[in-house]
Amino acid sequence: MKSEVAFVLENANWPALLVDGASTILRANLAAVRTFGLTLEGAFPLLSAVWSPENGVTAEQFLSQWERAPSATMRLKFQTKGGGVATYTTALCALTKDTEKYFILQMLPEPARGPDAKAVGAEAIAHKQKLDCALQLARSVALDFNNALTSILGYTSLILSKVEPDHPWRRALLEVEKAAGKAAEIANDLAGFSRQERDTRSQNSGNLNAVLRRCVETLQSTSAATVQWRLHLERRLFTVRFDEAKMQQAFLKILENAVEALKSEGSITIHTRNVELAEAGHDRNLKLVAGTYVCAEIADNGCGIELELLSRIFEPFFTTKSPPHRGLGLAWVYGIVTNHGGGVAVSSQPGAGAAVRVYLPAEKAVVRDNTEFIHNLTGNQTILLVDDEELLLTMGETVLTGYGYTVLTANSGRAALDLLAQTDKPVDLLITDLVMPLMSGRELVEQVGQISPTTRILCMSGYVWPPRQNELTAYLQKPFTSQELLMKVKEVLTPPTTMVD
Repeated sequence: MKSEVAFVLENANWPALLVDGASTILRANLAAVRTFGLTLEGAFPLLSAVWSPENGVTAEQFLSQWERAPSATMRLKFQTKGGGVATYTTALCALTKDTEKYFILQMLPEPARGPDAKAVGAEAIAHKQKLDCALQLARSVALDFNNALTSILGYTSLILSKVEPDHPWRRALLEVEKAAGKAAEIANDLAGFSRQERDTRSQNSGNLNAVLRRCVETLQSTSAATVQWRLHLERRLFTVRFDEAKMQQAFLKILENAVEALKSEGSITIHTRNVELAEAGHDRNLKLVAGTYVCAEIADNGCGIELELLSRIFEPFFTTKSPPHRGLGLAWVYGIVTNHGGGVAVSSQPGAGAAVRVYLPAEKAVVRDNTEFIHNLTGNQTILLVDDEELLLTMGETVLTGYGYTVLTANSGRAALDLLAQTDKPVDLLITDLVMPLMSGRELVEQVGQISPTTRILCMSGYVWPPRQNELTAYLQKPFTSQELLMKVKEVLTPPTTMVD
């Protein structure tokens, strides 16, 4: 069964059901199917099909009693496979999506009478069920929040790219974009809380120059016009394996600090270079083993950092800024870089600026930086945009058609496949959300790969990570600006070439 609400309990060891306000069972996990059997087969059965009359009220009456309660735990009886009746400690979680009410029921079998250890174990599992309900609710909110923010950021950044620097509305638009950016951080934190499994996104080989260019493009539209940006990027930069979204977040945080250090004017210089060490070396307090690295240096000529503070800048919760800064920015950067096997070095003189150098292990193969040649973001290719959120379809179509692309839109995977079958001209790029009702983005990507193997793929999501990538697949994390969308589309439609020294 499929539904419009993402379900994270598919592989739980206990039965779990997703039910709507009319008591229709929208999703049942494997444990529920094994417990209740053929009763759950067919198109959307009712909860009454497994509900025991011994509960004293009907399933519909029961749900109406709890529709305003966020969560509850109670003993209920259900009719199991083979005609039996079993008692379950049932955790109920109510959530709302697009004004529609949904319920999650998780059933823990009543423990047999015996040692206290069994009761303790049952209680622990009941607590786990409650946590799963909270995670489900957090994930649903994070998904909807990211979709709304993507629309806000997309339109705001598009207008900012069109208005003159002295336009009377520019300052207000910059504040809107800044506020949306802060909200995006909250959405990402919420998504991180709701993610039960460890983040296992694959790191893909690529050129760090492309990430740095996108970061500069993002901040140029929001920083003061008096800030000078200078890029000195190695034309034949070695290949690095990295998580694109994480490294972009790390570089953005370093660049944001550099902009703040300038106050209102000054310069920020970004260098990238290849580093080959025949033996171990040092950069300040950073120890580097022998090997091949890419170094990305971000330097500013701002206020600098006091010598006694340099040793503490990577400490969690340490900050020289006033609230609401939490002192997690550089600690976060340090965590991202070290998780990639690299390191961070910082040098500074008070009143003479600061320089942050990020070292990442590299291979002596060169992935050509196509963004080096991307100054014109227009195109004439045909793009199929798929998302179940109409706001995002409208925003994406507005941005892409404004830059010359032919855009087809579909609000479901099935509608996208129908469009592919009907269109006379080939579709050059499929942009699809990964979380959609009835047919997920992963399923759509697989079918499009069979129907049109030359169509390139760009997956997007605020929570779910893409399938294993190949040369035709790329990923864009929600929320994103119009510039980030256009740059990513241009990159995907202009695939990189690899050269080995």
